[in-house]
Amino acid sequence: MTAVDRQKEYVLRTVEERGVRLVRLWFTDVLGQLKSFAISPAELESAFDEGMQFDGSAIDGYSRIQESDVLALPDARTFELLPWGNKEDVSARMFCDLTTLQGEPFAGDPRQVLRRNLDAARSRGYSFFVAPEIEFFYFGTSDPSAPPVPLDTGSYFDLTTADATSDLRRQTIHHLEAMGIPVEYSFHEDSPSQHEIDLRYTDALSMADNVMTLRLVVRETAMEGGVHATFMPKPLAGVQGSGMHTHLSLFEGDANAFHDPEGDHPLSATGQAFVAGLLHHAAEITAVTNQLVNSYKRLIVGTEAPSHITWARNHRAALVRVPVPKAGKESSVRIEYRSPDPACNPYLAYSLLLAAGLKGIDEGYELPEEATEFLDLSPKQRAAAGVEDLPQSLAEALDAMEGSELVRETLGDHIFEWFLRNKRAEWADYKAQVTPFELARYLPAW
Repeated sequence: MTAVDRQKEYVLRTVEERGVRLVRLWFTDVLGQLKSFAISPAELESAFDEGMQFDGSAIDGYSRIQESDVLALPDARTFELLPWGNKEDVSARMFCDLTTLQGEPFAGDPRQVLRRNLDAARSRGYSFFVAPEIEFFYFGTSDPSAPPVPLDTGSYFDLTTADATSDLRRQTIHHLEAMGIPVEYSFHEDSPSQHEIDLRYTDALSMADNVMTLRLVVRETAMEGGVHATFMPKPLAGVQGSGMHTHLSLFEGDANAFHDPEGDHPLSATGQAFVAGLLHHAAEITAVTNQLVNSYKRLIVGTEAPSHITWARNHRAALVRVPVPKAGKESSVRIEYRSPDPACNPYLAYSLLLAAGLKGIDEGYELPEEATEFLDLSPKQRAAAGVEDLPQSLAEALDAMEGSELVRETLGDHIFEWFLRNKRAEWADYKAQVTPFELARYLPAW
């Protein structure tokens, strides 16, 4: 019996022993919205063997009507009991890989995109690990017709007896750990009612699943507490937005490919080329790592979010940071990519970060000079020093993406073309709006 068969047997046995009523099969659309349908335990064995057929044309970015049906194949390794609800109505979940009816990986499935890119890296001897720092806000209501109402006025690491959100965060962590997702840190972030949960390193596919789970758990726990949680990148003006800084590691077997024990640079030659690849292709991948119109309200000068394509060791406004390892832990050197926000599709974002870094290795890209001293210069001075800006709007990011062979190859034609069409439409809708800013500034004077 294979390891996969043993895991399926474990799932079937657990479902019976724990009295599971429903098994929820999870997958995501191209934009990273979690989708689900439920099956009864009686259908589970058939789902493992044959998959569950459904109409893909009903899901954004999936299939055209004339080729609509796809199969959802549950990944038994992702089986977990859901920690909320009453004890008499036990439910479980599994993530699914989507295939065509002929059994081929479905081109519109973001999880299959990441799996394909990880398999390609693995064929070259590399394994890719990530650890995200996920920020979000709690508000009193989700009503978009009223301004968001923060639940506290705290800042970094604040802990007060009046901080009701501490209980929400603690309960969220209990739920995550009950689902097998280890949390490394959690704390109050810089802005009012803003919080952060950092997940412990794991392989990129498992982490993408974990990010999707965390977003649901955070919202579900908030709803149980009578409040609203949001991963919108910039819900409040005048304060820091929410990012998803992502730490990256590349291994060759058991060896950290970013570490050179004989070198005098914090990164090995492989690590330097990987960072150079991230910088070289940063503009092209930004539409995916920052996919909302609102994402670009966060990526502005004067905040801790990056706005320039630079790297540094300690400057927190750099796009790529190479954190200084603890003494005696030099072999744990890693890379932090700081532009992604928590509204991105993690499967696609991790695929592109990996592809951009590997392209740097393949092409032997040269790492530019560390840009610490450039980050506080004026735009003209930065341009003279060769420091480029990240895209300043979703429209600019889509222009950069549209001409990128790397993004097209990484995502595949199906997702690449659909994503561009969908996001161009979002930008057109945004341009047609008259905002409160315009009314306040122009209506009285003109």
